[in-house]
Amino acid sequence: MREQASWTGDAMSGFIPSPPASGVHVGPLLIHFYGLMYVVGITLAVIIARRRWRAAGGDASLVTDVAVWSVPAGIIGGRVYFDVTTPFDVPQHWWGPFAVWSGGLGIWGGVAAGVAVGIWRVRRAGADWRLMANAAAPALLVAQAAGRIGNYFNQELFGQPASLPWAVQISLAARHRAGIPAVDLKFSTFQPSFLYELVFDLALAAALVWLDRSADIRPPGLLALYVAGYAGYRILEEAIRIDSSAHLLGLRLNMYVAIMMTLAGLTWFVITQRRQPAGGLRLGGGQASPDAK
Repeated sequence: MREQASWTGDAMSGFIPSPPASGVHVGPLLIHFYGLMYVVGITLAVIIARRRWRAAGGDASLVTDVAVWSVPAGIIGGRVYFDVTTPFDVPQHWWGPFAVWSGGLGIWGGVAAGVAVGIWRVRRAGADWRLMANAAAPALLVAQAAGRIGNYFNQELFGQPASLPWAVQISLAARHRAGIPAVDLKFSTFQPSFLYELVFDLALAAALVWLDRSADIRPPGLLALYVAGYAGYRILEEAIRIDSSAHLLGLRLNMYVAIMMTLAGLTWFVITQRRQPAGGLRLGGGQASPDAK
């Protein structure tokens, strides 16, 4: 049974308060914290991936080049996925489909588009995308973790009502905006599913780095584990999310996507680890080594 915390004020031992603002004014401009945290996440991802790619013997400048192309592609892919799967959440204005500043980036579309464009750039540079994928996989998770902080400032991606000490307070306006069921509108504190994901993303990133150092993971095995691990977690997250979503046979659409991606990631990992490497894997610096990490 759900724990209840009435919006009108049942006493609670503690909770995470609503953010005081969604952005800050710099002159005439309003800088949205949501977008700012995505910039922070992308910056951290580039720094981490550059260090890992350089340690693998590659040219760190290739990571920057890939990011210049992959980041815009990821934003476009993420927004297209959001617009297609949740059209009822798109602002009803001509600019609604493009309004990424108000939230609404589907992770599946973003990762798919960003990775696809990244592979294209790495291949054009004459390097091996599989090695780059292993270098970038933990960095992607760190970027996602930073992005979840932006979800807090947007008051979105929360779960079921809860009176836990770490429950997050959501304003009435944000509850209406999220399209949660009418029966839950009277509650003010909810499961901070964005916070759970932040912790999981960082834990999985650390696990991938540890595996890369302690086990013989053939590339792009780390990327396959990223897909399987993150998608597996999303199965659990989708089970507690109550914000608006397209449904199919009573389940959230993203639940089906998460299940399929978990199976796909696990299958991909098994295939990559069983397949014998065909020749040397070319690094960004022009070296070739099938055992390079």
